[in-house]
Amino acid sequence: MSLINYASREINCKIVYYGPGLGGKTTNIKYVYKQIDADARGKLVSLATETDRTLFFDFLPLDLGQVQGFTTRFHLYTVPGQVHYDASRRLILKGADGIIFVADSQKERLQDNIDSFKNLRVNLKSQSIEPDSIPLVIQYNKMDLPNVMSAEALDEKINDKGYLSFESIAIEGVGVFDTLRAISKLVLKSISEGR
Repeated sequence: MSLINYASREINCKIVYYGPGLGGKTTNIKYVYKQIDADARGKLVSLATETDRTLFFDFLPLDLGQVQGFTTRFHLYTVPGQVHYDASRRLILKGADGIIFVADSQKERLQDNIDSFKNLRVNLKSQSIEPDSIPLVIQYNKMDLPNVMSAEALDEKINDKGYLSFESIAIEGVGVFDTLRAISKLVLKSISEGR
């Protein structure tokens, strides 16, 4: 749920990168961080415990416009990829305005993607959030590797709801900002429609 700061005329939106371990969530967020002007972003913070870590930072987009006279600030978070960190995943999802599901496109990771996507839906429901009511886009990462499924095949297996999906090579930045722009627009549309 977005937070509105009336004094600064700012809407703060939380976007969570979700997906299986080693799928590219952290690579996405680090790439975005490096590309954004230092004056428009906060610090990249890594919260590490003995067993997992979470990365996040915030930024003020320069090209997405305003919502009813308010500027928007986006806070980007990653969840730990391994399912056994479920408590951390649920905590990070709390208050999310939008989700980028980062799938690993390698054939041998298909079941991990399916399990992680099901886990996302379960964790949203556990917080009384209807999974189909929150803005979500899917990113098919690692498309440069030799043993990947096509985006069409991945859509068939993972994307039965018809979410926007993007191919990416996050380590090179390919598709990273396309995905982020898409979810940002969906989040702003959702806010302006009062959802």
